[in-house]
Amino acid sequence: MLPEHCQKNDTVPPRSTIDSLLARLRGLRPARPFRLMEVCGGQTHSILRHGLDLLLEEHANIQLLHGPGCPVCVTPAAYLDRAIAIARLPGTLLCTFGDLLRVPSGASGDLFAARAAGARVQTCLSPLDALDLAGRNPSLRVVWLAIGFETTAPAHALALRLARERRLANFCVLPSLFLLPPVLCAICADPDTAPDAFLAAGHVCTVTGPAPYEALAAELRRPIAITGFTPEEILLGACHALRLHAAGTPACFNAYPSAVHPGGNPAARALMRETFVPCDQVWRGLGPLPRSGLALSPDYASFDANALLPPGTLPAPAAAGGAGADDAPACPASKILRGLLAPPDCPHFGGACTPDTPLGAPMVSPEGPCSAFYLHRPRVTSSARPPAPPRISRRPPAS
Repeated sequence: MLPEHCQKNDTVPPRSTIDSLLARLRGLRPARPFRLMEVCGGQTHSILRHGLDLLLEEHANIQLLHGPGCPVCVTPAAYLDRAIAIARLPGTLLCTFGDLLRVPSGASGDLFAARAAGARVQTCLSPLDALDLAGRNPSLRVVWLAIGFETTAPAHALALRLARERRLANFCVLPSLFLLPPVLCAICADPDTAPDAFLAAGHVCTVTGPAPYEALAAELRRPIAITGFTPEEILLGACHALRLHAAGTPACFNAYPSAVHPGGNPAARALMRETFVPCDQVWRGLGPLPRSGLALSPDYASFDANALLPPGTLPAPAAAGGAGADDAPACPASKILRGLLAPPDCPHFGGACTPDTPLGAPMVSPEGPCSAFYLHRPRVTSSARPPAPPRISRRPPAS
């Protein structure tokens, strides 16, 4: 299921608001293409659904890039191997978000196939659902696949605290949690391909607050605009990113003040500090990045499902290591997740690779960039675009 903010019943903004924002963007239009990267699957859907990438290119010479904004897409293949091995253990119930079921592992197939072969795998909408299952089934070991960015980490942390308070020794988690600022640093490591600016995901910043991105903008010497998910919010974020770039000001601007406040969510941040510690993390398609993930803190080590598997129990990976080895050799996931290749320009897009027959993780998850392009632009490539961008209309979509 798509996130609520990219469902088809979005509120369409007034035409005057869009026209006003486009006029502001035209006044800032740079001479050369301005490379602006968003790192949020929900924003990707809104951009493609409303044709914002085409509007921004036409009016402001902005080239939108779609970065690693989907946690399912960057969850490494080795993590899925561990999850499948745990699901096969006797007396174990593995609980997960539904969009992880078909993500390919390194050597064990996927969770969907493991379930078909007899492993106990159940989809849940929340870690608290998995916690309730553990409470109702004391004879089962319930393992929750705790994946996500800073947005979902507090929910996983709450489940851990409640498990400890309820003394549920049969509940544990397999963490695969990611922090966004370090991956933006990695993307900017090559100055020849680094974006000129970033749109930061508003829901992440509701937890963290703007402070991490204020420091990051200064470090990277690039503007960052924190923005929301509606067409006018994304266009407003693009306005501020372009304004800061034109002024030569590498700063962070909060264009989403209705939800993002100084200090973020103090209760959520405190809960994350209690249950997690920063750690090195492997990103599918990008490789290992230092201090870009979260592991369980020592106080919660007894809930770590990694301890269920003794050393040497996992199969050897199907391919040698490397940034792009997590998916099929034909899948250019590494280039797509770094914004170096637009999904429609992949030779397999819409042919050998579709949501029904995915070659890699970016096509599996509904929030993946390839899946988003397939939903909104199934027959359009970047070299064969429509002659004019779509106009945002108040008319409801045809049923």
